[in-house]
Amino acid sequence: MKTCLPQELLLKRRAEILHALCSSGSAEHLERVMDMLLAQGELGWEDCQNVLVPGRALYSNARQLLDLVYTKGADSCELFFSAVKQVLPEALGDALFLSGCHSTLDYTEKPQRTSTEELLSQRPDLVLKLQGCIDGALRALVESGHFSSTDCDGIQLPIYTPSQQARRLLDLVRSKGESASLAVLQFVQQSLESESSLEQTNPNLTNEFVKYQKKLKSSVSAQSRFLSTYGGTSHMPLDDIYTEVQMELPSNSSDNYKSMSFEEIIGPVGTVNDDADTVLASGEAGSGKSTWLQRLHLLWAQGKALQDFLLLFPFSCRRLNSEQRDLSVQELLFQHCCWPDRGQEEIFQFILDHPHLVLFTFDGLDELKQSFADEQRICCPSQRAPVHVLLFNLIQGSLMKGVRKVVTSRPEAVGPALKKHLHKEIHLKGFSPSGIDCFVRKHHSDPNEAAKVLESLQANTALLGLCHSPVLCWIVSQCHKELLGCGEGSLQTITDVYLMILQHFFQHHSTVKSPIGVNWLQENLGTVLHLGQLAFEGISNSSYIFSVTDMETCGVTESDICMGFLIQSKDMSLANSKCYEFLHITLQCFLAALFAILSRNSGCSAISKLFELQEMKKKRLRGTCFGACLNSTNTPNIAEEHSTMAETPNLQITATFVSGLLSQRYQKLLFQCSSSVLVERKTKHAEKCLSKGMQQHFRSIPQPVQGEKKSMHAMPEFVWLIKCIYEMQNSRLAKDAMSKLEAEHLKLTYCNIGPVECTALAYVLQHLKNPVGIQLDNNSVGDVGVEQLLPCMHICSSLYLRNNNITDEGIRKLIDKVIHLQNFQKIALFNNRLTDACTKHFSYLLKTRQNFLSLRLGNNNITAKGAKQLAEGLKFNHSLQYLGLWGNKIGDEGAEALANALQNSESIVWLSLVGNGVGSAGACAISNIIKNSTSLEDLWLTENCITRTGVESLTQALKHNHHVKSVWLKNNDLTSAEIEEMEQIESRLVF
Repeated sequence: MKTCLPQELLLKRRAEILHALCSSGSAEHLERVMDMLLAQGELGWEDCQNVLVPGRALYSNARQLLDLVYTKGADSCELFFSAVKQVLPEALGDALFLSGCHSTLDYTEKPQRTSTEELLSQRPDLVLKLQGCIDGALRALVESGHFSSTDCDGIQLPIYTPSQQARRLLDLVRSKGESASLAVLQFVQQSLESESSLEQTNPNLTNEFVKYQKKLKSSVSAQSRFLSTYGGTSHMPLDDIYTEVQMELPSNSSDNYKSMSFEEIIGPVGTVNDDADTVLASGEAGSGKSTWLQRLHLLWAQGKALQDFLLLFPFSCRRLNSEQRDLSVQELLFQHCCWPDRGQEEIFQFILDHPHLVLFTFDGLDELKQSFADEQRICCPSQRAPVHVLLFNLIQGSLMKGVRKVVTSRPEAVGPALKKHLHKEIHLKGFSPSGIDCFVRKHHSDPNEAAKVLESLQANTALLGLCHSPVLCWIVSQCHKELLGCGEGSLQTITDVYLMILQHFFQHHSTVKSPIGVNWLQENLGTVLHLGQLAFEGISNSSYIFSVTDMETCGVTESDICMGFLIQSKDMSLANSKCYEFLHITLQCFLAALFAILSRNSGCSAISKLFELQEMKKKRLRGTCFGACLNSTNTPNIAEEHSTMAETPNLQITATFVSGLLSQRYQKLLFQCSSSVLVERKTKHAEKCLSKGMQQHFRSIPQPVQGEKKSMHAMPEFVWLIKCIYEMQNSRLAKDAMSKLEAEHLKLTYCNIGPVECTALAYVLQHLKNPVGIQLDNNSVGDVGVEQLLPCMHICSSLYLRNNNITDEGIRKLIDKVIHLQNFQKIALFNNRLTDACTKHFSYLLKTRQNFLSLRLGNNNITAKGAKQLAEGLKFNHSLQYLGLWGNKIGDEGAEALANALQNSESIVWLSLVGNGVGSAGACAISNIIKNSTSLEDLWLTENCITRTGVESLTQALKHNHHVKSVWLKNNDLTSAEIEEMEQIESRLVF
């Protein structure tokens, strides 16, 4: 092999080296290379200042380094390559060393005259050793008098990563002189000796630490052993009932929905920010976040998962709301989780020195009264601050850098300010169809009983869609007797399900064991109003834990508590008194909705504020307590002096229940408990609010660009309003709303749309006057959601369902519906779970429908067999203009079948077979389409394995067709010389 000179190699591979150093977006790789060159004496401090210019782009800094190394000569280039190889061992392969660059970095110890010189020569190792113990090093330097608090603050600025903090520390120590350098070296040596001692017995932990670890594990295990999410009312062991939920990593992978171990969740898979420590698990209310986190706690305590973490500290944000004191991190850990019997300082010091061995979890970030903010920074773990300030600084890494944090939250509470501090984010999407089956069977010890419940669910697809939410699946399983006795199809809405659970609880605690009567709500009205007022006030003030005083103020009695809607809270900040919380936040919202409707003290103003859109809310009443809309003079101030505005998501859930309760179906039930005039007035007011909200969205639709369709991109609250209309089951309101919608395309991407939302969308959209395109990309529709959308397919001209976890079964049901609907002309199903089995349905569609225009099935699992099946339909179709099969596996055999079917097409305009393993045989077959088609304009064959033979065949075909605009051939099996030659012959070939 020809040997390249180092400088020549640097020029030749410059672009590749730049990409390797900078593509991650982090300066870490570049700075590590410079550490090594500094240690070898190839770079001086002035060189470093010229390369690492603050505020300049990372790529520009890297180019400056490459230019500098090149001008220093061959020896510098060789050492540079050795440094890159050590920092990025797999980035550039072995080609550098096979090309004649054999220099290695010399880190053997040499006699050093001064500590400052040793600090420089050992810089790469020192950075690695110091980044995990910055706090300890700074503490040692302050105690020895070398550093001031100002020096420490400058190093620990949150904008710096741990490794950058270590470098800044070394730079500052160097400027302080010999004594400071010696102090750092001594600290590092002592740390190494300490670590060595720990590792001897993996690690050699003190007796006090081991005792505390056992106590902590015992405490976590006791709190996690039984299902606590719904109050643990049946004392079900979590091991017996836990069912995996669907998880999604926000990416374009077709394998988004899968089961992930907790090690994978904490680990590198799906990482978006290597420097961050916080993993966010987000999901809608009732999607299983708390139970999932409880499972994590239990497996750790049992020694079955995450054993790399020696300590795990679990926190509930709901309970942290009750903490009014300023705390330090040490007080937060020990007072709210587990108190060490002895050795508190020793144990906390271990946590500070070994952050990578510690895990914090925070459940329900969305339930904190305060929204996430990163303005108030704290770096010192001994500094006291309000609990929410500590929490925010822990999440963003200003405090306890290196400790891994797992946080759960609803998506609405996660804004850009928080996302930039995330190591990764996973989305919890509730149960899959098999998960529903598994949960129901686990919940019922009697297999026959479980089978009857599942049979009832399969007969009611609307209810089956609701059961994708774990909390609703639990309710349905809990209320199986009521479910089996209520008749097929009678449960349609979320409100129906929660009324069933309400009825179930009253029946369960009734002294009369006969079936509950038609007047059941009236008979229990006192309890409903007492608990409803408590729930309403809590929702108003973002309060979820209630003291005995709070409940007495609302009239809650001991018998009300015994009904089971409230459970005793484990709030450690109120250890000397009892406190309570509702079984689930959604149940609190439901009882609040009942109170808003049935209370004589709650007027229409309460209804207005529940339905108020977020944009209007921001303009009004900042800091005003929502409870003021009650006319009662003795309204309890549960939040005490906190007057933060109620959380929008919980208000919206409450408003959804209000809509359902004010449905025509429940008028008789409500009339028994409240004035019919008052209920009807509130019903009309809710309808007016919903109508007004829809009109506000429609008015925001911009005028279309000339030549394009008028499109409405749904705002987040649009889907919520649709759900409210569905809960109300008011077809007149739905018709009126849709009569005012003038758009040809509805874009509802990234709107957290699952089967429940699909049911509501279909109920409302079916009343549209004219056909529209419906774009539901990047949601959680699934097969059940597809089935729920079928009632509105007659007004759908195009359907976009990219990345929605849809299988062949969902497609079968969809095609059966749309096969005879002439309006339905386009479908896009990129990145789902489709296989060859779906192609027979599309083939039938293509044979049957001669006005079908577009079929896009990219990034699925379609092979040559599926392509042949599609080809059978294409032979008889004379309308299809767009066919996309990007990222499948059809190969030459599949390409030949498609080419044979399309070679005489007079309709095909655009064809994509990108990334399908198509070789020259397939390309030669496709050439016949180019040669014969009078309609083809764009052909995409990028990222295949086509050689010169295939390209020459395409080139010859292009000579016979001047209608084709471009043939895309990037990343095929061609040399640079062949590409250059082909471009000269045919300009429409794009390489």
